Amino acid sequence: MQDEKKLSIIAFSGDFDKLTAVFTLATGAAAVGWEVNIFFTFWGLDAIKQQQGRAFVGSNWLTRMFGFMMGGLKVAPTSRFNFCGAGPRLFRSLMRKNNVATLEELADAAKALGVNLYACEMAMHVLGLKREDFIPEVKDVLGVASFLKFADGGQTLFI
Repeated sequence: MQDEKKLSIIAFSGDFDKLTAVFTLATGAAAVGWEVNIFFTFWGLDAIKQQQGRAFVGSNWLTRMFGFMMGGLKVAPTSRFNFCGAGPRLFRSLMRKNNVATLEELADAAKALGVNLYACEMAMHVLGLKREDFIPEVKDVLGVASFLKFADGGQTLFI
């Protein structure tokens, strides 16, 4: 029987609440000694971008527009009740009031706990992103088959 526990998360969404779930699960598992791998794909890639805030990042005008519309953790919209951007501010306020780590704090904790962060190669190509567009903590750029090797033998979640 395998003693080592492993959690692999596929982060597809760039929504505040879904990224909060990704990083809450990741930090919780890492804090109790589990190996944790997060595979960021499509809108989830926004969570690991180097440049936070709205910026024209991408290789052509269309991908630059996508880059501008997405803005990283600080401006991630909520999946419901976004209220033109007020939703995430309300959530952050409630999180602080209830002594709960914010999305940014959870992401920092994941880095500190050694959670393995991976970027999806195919989604990067589609969105016109390069390796240097991401934070240095991104361990590697992978295809699906390579990520599945890391995930093998553990729990896998799609968020």
